[in-house]
Amino acid sequence: PLILQVKNKAPAEVQITAEQLLREAKERELELLPPPPQQKITDVEELNDYKLRKRKTFEDNIRKNRTVISNWIKYAQWEESLKEIQRARSIYERALDVDYRNVTLWLKYAEMEMKNRQVNHARNIWDRAITTLPRVNQFWYKYTYMEEMLGNIAGSRQVFERWMEWQPEEQAWHSYINFELRYKEVDRARTIYERYILFTLLVIVHPDVKNWIKYARFEEKHSYFAHARKVYERAVEFFGEEHMDEHLYVAFAKFEENQKEFERVRVIYKYALDRIPKQDAQNLFKNYTIFEKKFGDRRGIEDIIVSKRRFQYEEEVKANPHNYDAWFDYLRLVESDADAETVREVYERAIANVPPIQEKRHWKRYIYLWINYALYEELEAKASKRTRQVYQACIELIPHKKFTFAKIWLLYAQFEIRQKNLPLARRALGTSIGKCPKNKLFKGYIELELQLREFDRCRKLYEKFLEFAPENCTSWIKFAELETILGDIDRARAIYELAIGQPRLDMPEVLWKSYIDFEIEQEEYEKTRNLYRRLLQRTQHVKVWISFAQFELSAGREESLSRCRQIYEEANKAMRNCEEKEERVMLLESWRNFEEEFGTDTTKERIDKLMPEKIKKRRKLQAEDGSDAGWEEYYDYIFPEDTANQPNLKLLAMAKLWKKQQQESEAAEMDPDKDIDESQS
Repeated sequence: PLILQVKNKAPAEVQITAEQLLREAKERELELLPPPPQQKITDVEELNDYKLRKRKTFEDNIRKNRTVISNWIKYAQWEESLKEIQRARSIYERALDVDYRNVTLWLKYAEMEMKNRQVNHARNIWDRAITTLPRVNQFWYKYTYMEEMLGNIAGSRQVFERWMEWQPEEQAWHSYINFELRYKEVDRARTIYERYILFTLLVIVHPDVKNWIKYARFEEKHSYFAHARKVYERAVEFFGEEHMDEHLYVAFAKFEENQKEFERVRVIYKYALDRIPKQDAQNLFKNYTIFEKKFGDRRGIEDIIVSKRRFQYEEEVKANPHNYDAWFDYLRLVESDADAETVREVYERAIANVPPIQEKRHWKRYIYLWINYALYEELEAKASKRTRQVYQACIELIPHKKFTFAKIWLLYAQFEIRQKNLPLARRALGTSIGKCPKNKLFKGYIELELQLREFDRCRKLYEKFLEFAPENCTSWIKFAELETILGDIDRARAIYELAIGQPRLDMPEVLWKSYIDFEIEQEEYEKTRNLYRRLLQRTQHVKVWISFAQFELSAGREESLSRCRQIYEEANKAMRNCEEKEERVMLLESWRNFEEEFGTDTTKERIDKLMPEKIKKRRKLQAEDGSDAGWEEYYDYIFPEDTANQPNLKLLAMAKLWKKQQQESEAAEMDPDKDIDESQS
C-alpha cells in the first residue's frame, strides 16, 4: 500500500486548543436557525395532505412516549384550531385513558368544551372530574363558577352542596357563604355558618377561633347585633379557660365598643387579662391601653402601662434571677410609681440573688444593686438608719479575702461624713485598708483628710500607702508635692531620694522628671546637673541627653551655650556604639537645630559633617518555623566616623564616585557641541 508522507512536520503558526473548540461550539448554539419557509395551501388536496402529515407527526410522538401529557394536549389543541371538535374530544378521551389523575388534562378538556359553547358536554366533563378526583378544589371552583356565569343559580348551589358533603377546607365554606351573600340570601349564609361551626366542632381536633369571629362579624355586618353577641358568648363558652385566645376577646371587646357598651368592654378585657397567660396577652394589653386612652381617665391609662411593664420585668427576672440588668429596669419602674414598702420589697428580692461564683467579674453588676438601694434609702426615703444598715450588710456580704470594691467603702465613708459622723467614716476607711488595701482606698482616704486639712494624718497615710505599694511612682510624687506645698523642701527632697532608690518602679521616667522639675523650681541648678548625671548612669536614652542639653541652655548664664554644646559632644560620643541609630540621628538633629539658632558657621559646618547618610538595604526574613520568608527593604544610616573605621564602606564610596565620573564623561562624548559652548563661554 502507498504510504503518504507528511512533507512539513513543523507546528502550525496558529494553534487551536480544545478549550477554543468547545467555546466556539457553545457560541454557535446561540445562533438562531433561519425560520422555515412559509407554506401556502391553495387547494383542498394540499390541505388534506398537510393534515395527514401533522397527524402522523403527533401520532408518532404519542407512540414514542404515551405518558407525556403535553403531546396529547398539543395534538388536541391543534385539532381544535381546525374546528375538528369531535377529533379533539377523541384525543382527550384517549389521553384520559392513559392518565385520568392529571388535573391539567381535565381542565383543558373542559375549557375546550366551554370555549366552543358545548355546555352539556362541559357539565358532563366536570361531573366526571369531581367524581373521579373529589379532593381537587379547582374542579369544584371552576364548575360552580361556570354554572353561576350561565345564570344557573340552583345548579351552582347544588354543586356547592355536593362539595360540602366531602367536608372541604375552610376556604370552600367561605366561597359558598359569599356565593349566597351575592344573591342576598342571608338566612342561607347563616345556616352555612352554623353547619361549618358544627363541622369544626365535630371533625377538627383544635378548632380555630377565627371562624367564630368571622361568623360574629357576618351577623354584625347585617345588623343582627343580638345574634353577633350570642355567637361571641357561645365561642367564649366553647373554648373555656383551657383554650383561651386573646384574639377572640379583642374582637368581642371591639364589638361591644362599637355598640357603646364601655362597661362591658372593661369587664371583657379584665376577665381575659386575669385568665390568659401574660406572655400570650400582648395584643390584649395593647388594645386595652388604646381603649382606656379613648374612653378612660389618666389614672387608668397609667395603671395599665405600669402593670404591663411590671409583668414583663417579672417574667424576665423569673426566667433568669441573675439578670441584673432586668432588675435595674424593674427597680427604676417601681421607684417611679410605687410606694416605699413595695420598692424595698423589690430591692430585697434583687439583692437576694447573690452571684454563685466568688469572682469579681460576676459581682460587678450585682454590687450596683446595693449602691442603688443605699442611695434610694438616703435620698428618696430619707432613712439614714436603714442606709447605714444597707451599707454594713453589703460590706459583710463581700468576700474581702478574695476581692473587694473600693467604691462601696468610699460611698459609706462619704455617707457618714454627710451625717456629720467623722469617726465612723474614718473607722470604715481604716477597716477597709486593714482588711483589703487598695490604691483607690488609700487615695480616697488621703483626699478626705486633705479636704479636712489633717496634714499629719495625710503623712501617715502616705507612709502606709508607700509601704503597701512602694513601686507606685504617682504616690511618691503626690507625697513630695504635699511636702512642697507645706514648705518642707528638705522632706520633699528626701522623699524623692527614697523614691528613686527603690529597686522596682512602675513609671521611673515620670518620677525622675518630677524630681528634676522640683529642683529646677527651687533653682538648685547644681543639684539638677547631679540628678541628670545620676540618671545618665542608669540610662543612656537620647531624650535624657536632649533634656539635659535644653536644661543647660535654659539656665540663663554666660557659659550656658558652651555647657550645652559640651553635653551634645558627650552624648554623641556615648551613643557611637548604640545599636539604635535612629536615636543618634535624633540627637544630631537636635544638636543641628541648636547650632542653627546659636552657633557659628564653623560649628554649623562641623555638625553637618557629623550627619549620617541614609541608604536603602535588603535583609533576609525567616518564618517562625525557620524557613525563608523572602526579603525586605529597610533604611540604614552610615555615619562619617563609621565610614573611616570600615574600609569596605570607603571602597564603596570610591566606587560610587568612579561611576559618577564615568557617567559624566559619557555624557560629554555624546554632546560635543555642549563642550565647545562651555569652552567659548
